[in-house]
Amino acid sequence: MNLPRNAVGVPDESYVYLDHAATTPVDPEVADAMLPYLCGPRLFGNPSSVHRFGREARAAVDEARDRVAKLVGADYSEVYFTGSGTEADNLALTGALYAAPTGRDHLVTSAIEHPAVLRTAQFLESRGTRITVLPVEPDGLLLPAAVEEALTDRTAIVSVMHANNEIGTIQPIAEIAAVARRRGALVHTDAVQTTGLLNIEFAALNVDMLTLSAHKIYGPKGVGALVIRSGAAVSPIVHGGAQEREKRAGTENVAAIVGFGKAAEITLDRRAADAARMTRLRDRFVAALVKRIPGIRINGSLVRRLPNNINVAVERVEGATLIMNLDRRGVAASSGSACSSGSIEPSHVLSAIGLPPALAASGIRFTLGRGTTEAEIDFAIAALAGIVERQRSRRE
Repeated sequence: MNLPRNAVGVPDESYVYLDHAATTPVDPEVADAMLPYLCGPRLFGNPSSVHRFGREARAAVDEARDRVAKLVGADYSEVYFTGSGTEADNLALTGALYAAPTGRDHLVTSAIEHPAVLRTAQFLESRGTRITVLPVEPDGLLLPAAVEEALTDRTAIVSVMHANNEIGTIQPIAEIAAVARRRGALVHTDAVQTTGLLNIEFAALNVDMLTLSAHKIYGPKGVGALVIRSGAAVSPIVHGGAQEREKRAGTENVAAIVGFGKAAEITLDRRAADAARMTRLRDRFVAALVKRIPGIRINGSLVRRLPNNINVAVERVEGATLIMNLDRRGVAASSGSACSSGSIEPSHVLSAIGLPPALAASGIRFTLGRGTTEAEIDFAIAALAGIVERQRSRRE
């Protein structure tokens, strides 16, 4: 039987997707929930309209907001929908600095943040904001003491991601927040990678703002959220109507928001079980790679690590070549952030944890998902080991 084939000629049935940190497939229940708001005969209204069609759309947005709030232990009134996690990060940093008291013009962040934070920081610096980018430990951990040393009476906001998207290191956010709060600074954390895998309680993290994204938890692309603690001063960066309680103008993407809400509901129900299963698969994956591939390095913390993350650097092998050859063999992996994977430069995260350029350029990330199986893990291990062996033999 001739199986349908994808763009690289690999039978679709045998293709292994191990790039869930970049995006997850939309859950069928999420797609079903969205459909009536995309093409239904009644549920197409503008949530700002006062007639029945508008009220039905508004009710759907409100229900989704409540579901997203419950996912992170926040209050319904603290959730503000955006067009993406990147937009939420921009709103957090730029909005906090716009609203900061006179004299508070300093932003503190880490060297391994997502480009959504680092490039926003660069933009703000070009407009006069003082920026401090802190180094991290070799395992990617940012020490609260380093944050404390960087703080001044001018610090407006500290932004540190909950867990790194490339190497999976989970940061001590509550401890960092406690240090920052003592100096009167707001605290933001990007929890895009952790929401689907870790139990998150907004109040327990002690932060003022928290970024979420639907497409990392089996929801649709094009919708995110910023959770803002009641009373935290954040100015809008998109101006126009009064949508999202004047924090983010523009007619809401009702179908995507409904999908976000459904994805949040499903995630809350199965997050603990998913995380436990992925942890077992991750540990099996790591143990096999170390056994089968000499000269392999596991990047990131081995203790404070996301359940689904495996990031490795391989001596005497180029990462871009590995990615392409894995794709040909039927395995989808990544060289790091999907937002910068087109770059030929070594990963800024791997460079920040001290890897020399050649080793940083060999970095490859595998991230597991709900549907990942042991058989798929075994297939990926064998594929990677074979590719590495062939590449090394050609160099010798």
